[in-house]
Amino acid sequence: MNQNAAERYGRIEDLDRSFDQNYWQSKSDTEKFAAAWDLVVTAWKIKGKDESELRLQRTVEAYGKISS
Repeated sequence: MNQNAAERYGRIEDLDRSFDQNYWQSKSDTEKFAAAWDLVVTAWKIKGKDESELRLQRTVEAYGKISS
């Protein structure tokens, strides 16, 4: 993932969310997903869990008439 940084300085009470909104709106869907996934992986590691456990989990069910 490309590690670009953007900074804004000021007093917290004087800042609004426009900086964050503009930053994320300038990113592609792929970049947003990568950033979100990076947070998931980081949180998982902080909990001491194995990263390989993070994967798609599916449930497969079949619906139909039961013949006897």
